[in-house]
Amino acid sequence: MRRTRITLADGRDLFYFDERDDVLHDHPDRRELPPPPPASQLRYDPLTDEWVAVAVHRQTRIFLPSADKCPLCPSTADRSSEIPAPAYDVAVFENRFPALSARVADDPGEITPFTPVRPGQGRCEVVCFTDEHTTSFADLPPTRVRTVLDALADRTAALGELPGVEQVFCFENRGVEIGVTLHHPHGQIYAYPFVTPRTRAMLAAARRHAERTGGRNLYADVFAAERAAGDRVVAANDHWTAYVPAAARWPFEVHLAPHRPVPDLPALTDAERDAFGPLYLDLLGRFDRLFDRPMPYISAWHQAPVRLDRELAHLHLHLFSTRRAVDKLKYLAGSESAMGVFISDVAPERAADLLRAA
Repeated sequence: MRRTRITLADGRDLFYFDERDDVLHDHPDRRELPPPPPASQLRYDPLTDEWVAVAVHRQTRIFLPSADKCPLCPSTADRSSEIPAPAYDVAVFENRFPALSARVADDPGEITPFTPVRPGQGRCEVVCFTDEHTTSFADLPPTRVRTVLDALADRTAALGELPGVEQVFCFENRGVEIGVTLHHPHGQIYAYPFVTPRTRAMLAAARRHAERTGGRNLYADVFAAERAAGDRVVAANDHWTAYVPAAARWPFEVHLAPHRPVPDLPALTDAERDAFGPLYLDLLGRFDRLFDRPMPYISAWHQAPVRLDRELAHLHLHLFSTRRAVDKLKYLAGSESAMGVFISDVAPERAADLLRAA
């Protein structure tokens, strides 16, 4: 894989990840752009011990443009996009409308003595999986999936070295039902200045398990139990297994995990990276065949924090959909949204049966 870094017209970074070594990316960004916005505000919620980002500039971001105005397609002689090159394999660039940024303005101070405010320091990047607008991740060849995985590993390592970054989160949102604002196949990377609430909860459970069991890894033990039970396993190969969690929250939800406990994407071996693509593409195909239509989904990589509790983590991909039937979506109503208590409409064992048959 060849990695090339360029600078966009407003000073943001863009990285090309190419599958050939002879590709030359010397096309300049011809646009006249305003400076990127300053970092958002992070406001502390003392009642939940969580940080909330307030990023008002994101109200002006591009919303579902037509294909001829897509900012993620390659640039042409007549139109400049976020990608100056006329073609690319994988491209990663700083989000123009970031929730988190290194461009910190003045310290915002506090709102009340109980609600401190800090700059939303961090970084948000967009990951373009292909220069083809009308395709999807499920249509990529395994070689391209490997390139995407290598790019995510590269950026995870680089972002983890930035001052103040505590966790790196790689993910893809797919489908208007999920809330995407661009149809072009792409994902995102968030580099947070704190460990996220979901990860903190998982690490707290893992820490309690390690204390009870003399240092055993909780996810590894749960994963081994799921593989041994087998009734919720959807697919597997020599290095990875995909299974529906026994306590799945979403109608169709799968964890895809490497058999070897590793903390993050950079820790994967070449063999593990090669084996990921075919199994993940198989899984995405099953999701799309389930209702004979493109499945809306969120695909989220759970990685260890940059500095803390890395030995408690176990890298895994969390893939889930809000679709519960061909004509029905799962909405987060009172119990889920207000209290955080999920009520599943599909039994995990039934979901696994349907995905295996798809």
